[in-house]
Amino acid sequence: MKIVFMGTPDFAAVCLEALYEAGHEITCVVTQPDRPKGRKKELCPSPVKECALKRGTPLLQPEKIRQPEQIQALKAYEADLFVVAAFGQILPREILDMPRLGCINVHASLLPKYRGAAPIQQAILDGEKETGVTIMQMAEGLDTGDILTKRVCPISEEDTGGSLFDKLADLGAALLTETIPLLEAGSITPQKQDDSLASYVKMLKKEDGLVDFSKDAEVLFNQIRALQPWPGAFLQRKGKKIGLLASRVIDGERQAKEAEAGSVISSGKEGIDIQCGKGILRITMLKPEGKKAMSAGDYLLGHKLEKGECFAAE
Repeated sequence: MKIVFMGTPDFAAVCLEALYEAGHEITCVVTQPDRPKGRKKELCPSPVKECALKRGTPLLQPEKIRQPEQIQALKAYEADLFVVAAFGQILPREILDMPRLGCINVHASLLPKYRGAAPIQQAILDGEKETGVTIMQMAEGLDTGDILTKRVCPISEEDTGGSLFDKLADLGAALLTETIPLLEAGSITPQKQDDSLASYVKMLKKEDGLVDFSKDAEVLFNQIRALQPWPGAFLQRKGKKIGLLASRVIDGERQAKEAEAGSVISSGKEGIDIQCGKGILRITMLKPEGKKAMSAGDYLLGHKLEKGECFAAE
């Protein structure tokens, strides 16, 4: 089968590699233009581009896929199917109708829940116990197409946004390679999504990482792990950012009566215990600005932290 693949990040690259390994003919790969990264702001290719270059596959990197010249370029590849995974651009109707089998999308949630840009992190933020991947037939709306296949993935308390990302990438790649032959054989009955059950997820920003200790300890525990490794949870201390890498809830019920929310209750080798709006959160791993990641105990060896010091949201 001839396939045009559209995707950008690591999640998509895992799916693309699975298609190559399954023996599909990838006639073209479409990914976002190279973007500046790092302190030097050097242009860097997407993981999908790197994968395509290794395989010698023709590449398109349109700033806007809906431009007439880009649509015309896609037509030249005469693909049977377009496969999309975290591409980052909305496809117009003209592209959706182009291939014989249409366009399918690998989405990292159990649709219709968590449509949108950051479904993996949002599932952890909401304290979900499971999530999954959905392969859908694409429509013009945002993740509104008919469901072809689904697969569930449990979420453990040890999962971070990064670890769950890896799990769902592997799960999505496996499900994709199972779904395509069924789609080609006409043995899948698409299921319409129940829009009344839909929820939408916004794109994450760096400022979403700021921890507000007036919230419940359980909420902050989920925030810290959901936003690891990006954009990362953090607090401000003496004008500098401290990244929060790992934590655990010590007491989920204790109310902020004897101590103000954000106040240090105790600190030591085991971690830094902070009063939240409800419950106590222990910070166990952190990263001071400009420093390497370290345990909270190691941080305390070089930074005096007084009991009662308060970390209010700034």
